[in-house]
Amino acid sequence: MNKSKIVVAITIGLMSFMMIYIMMVQINIVNEYDGEEIEIMREAELKTTLAAYKEKYEEANNELIDTKAKIEEYKKDEKTEEDAIKLLEEEVEEANMLLGKTDVKGQGIIITLDNGEEEGIELTSISTEDLVELINELKLAGAEAISINEKRIIATSDIAEVGYSAIRLINNERTTAPYIIKAIGDIKYLQSALNIKGGYVDSALAYGHKIKIETQENMTIEKYKKDITMDYVKK
Repeated sequence: MNKSKIVVAITIGLMSFMMIYIMMVQINIVNEYDGEEIEIMREAELKTTLAAYKEKYEEANNELIDTKAKIEEYKKDEKTEEDAIKLLEEEVEEANMLLGKTDVKGQGIIITLDNGEEEGIELTSISTEDLVELINELKLAGAEAISINEKRIIATSDIAEVGYSAIRLINNERTTAPYIIKAIGDIKYLQSALNIKGGYVDSALAYGHKIKIETQENMTIEKYKKDITMDYVKK
């Protein structure tokens, strides 16, 4: 097998990985939707929300179709070594973006989430569940990159508590409130998902938390800085 065929084979492998990744996004869109919210939404809000989710699902599905088409194209076309290497570099760059291994820029929102307090006395603390719920809401709204206190959130990221303290472990690094959450994506979708009646913002305020949402046209989210390892997944 010559070099160009080897490179094309690697390229097809990367494209296949991306296709699986997109399929996982589709599955998450379906599985993470909280049925309890349906009961508290007004009909108009429900229609708007479902329309937004449908559009995001269709976008992911179109990416999946495009990826399949590219794989078939690579299989059929005879590429020169130079063309194959260029394709490989492009696919590696895109794969790294999907994995969170590159710094990214774009429009989005910045959420400041803090513990509630009254006259200097802390009343309510941000829990691990609060952070996980927020991340899931942002993903459902189409966020393409997310970070908490400058720690990039990827598919294998974990958020955990340290005993009964206010310390949280994000990607196994210690951090505390206030939490600055950055999310790159469609500003309209991201804001609507959090501000919908009975949604995340209403719940946070009801629990006494402090929350502020700002928009930014060009923000930077830094890459995931640790190694990504899989101990049990085999091909």
